[in-house]
Amino acid sequence: MAQQAYMTETDDGGSSGPERRGDRFRRLIGRLVSGWRGDPRIWRRGLVVAALALLLSLVMLLHSRIPNRFGNLGSLTETFLPWFGLFIPVLVLLALVRRSASALIALVLPAVVWLNLFGGLLSDKTGSGGDLTVATHNVNADNPDPSDTARDVAASGADVVALEELTASAVPVYEKALAATYRYHSVQGTVGLWSTYPLSGVEPVDIKLGWTRAMRATVTTPEGEVAFYVAHLPSVRVKLQAGFTARQRDKSADALGEAIADEPLSRVILLGDLNGTMNDRSLNAVSSQMRSTQGAAGDGFGFSWPASFPMARIDQILVRGVEPVTSWTLPQTGSDHLPIAARVKLTGS
Repeated sequence: MAQQAYMTETDDGGSSGPERRGDRFRRLIGRLVSGWRGDPRIWRRGLVVAALALLLSLVMLLHSRIPNRFGNLGSLTETFLPWFGLFIPVLVLLALVRRSASALIALVLPAVVWLNLFGGLLSDKTGSGGDLTVATHNVNADNPDPSDTARDVAASGADVVALEELTASAVPVYEKALAATYRYHSVQGTVGLWSTYPLSGVEPVDIKLGWTRAMRATVTTPEGEVAFYVAHLPSVRVKLQAGFTARQRDKSADALGEAIADEPLSRVILLGDLNGTMNDRSLNAVSSQMRSTQGAAGDGFGFSWPASFPMARIDQILVRGVEPVTSWTLPQTGSDHLPIAARVKLTGS
């Protein structure tokens, strides 16, 4: 009998690890629910958490109404808007700790708002085919190994590559490293375009800076001419007293938008570091007339900066009159930005 009792005890406690953890979780939920049942305070507790949930919903839903006249607070919010979703599980945990049914119900609203804004980016929209692969990379003026960076970008297989933040001393290094892959290229100020197809109509684009950080060129592909713009908009800063300072960036974005609006060719591709996300209203002069390849054909958010822990997609590939097929980020180089690439369809778009 002692032997049989021992065997029975072993069989009951000898279940596998996942099964045991599952039983513990169910018992924990059961105790939690039973603790709430019949307690009228579950509707009165956690009202602060419920209020925070509603405030979070309003910030995400009405982000375009947040004024920019106070330290560009609206643009700052829009730059990191996807990350506001991280507050939702934190508030859920607080609601559970407070045993608040009111807070849990209120949290449905920010979850719905976030999914409405960014849920489409969670699905894989990459396709196959396409006629042209393009890439862009802010190579960083302080890049310790521009030659390796150039080779890494060329290894992406892109037909056309844009580089930003080029220094006079580094340009010959990039030209030498890319010469074997790209027969045609042009450097205008601190930006450059390398192509396997002929370039024509190359000219700087005035984005109201006093020096050249944008250019335009026609690339003659087997499917016809495509207008390419390369731009590096001014950096933005977050300062304690001034807030999110971006006035020069906004002015340059407006000038770039005007240049693209006047473009005579129907097929246009913009490559560059715009120092802003597609949620940022200050880039409307550009984003209102072009499509983001990441939003249309990417997989995920495609954050590109900072390279060590990407938090925002400020490097962009935007198109007009061209159909995005797929979009992705490339591996880290010696820069503080990740390179990004896209494949597009030129025919029938």
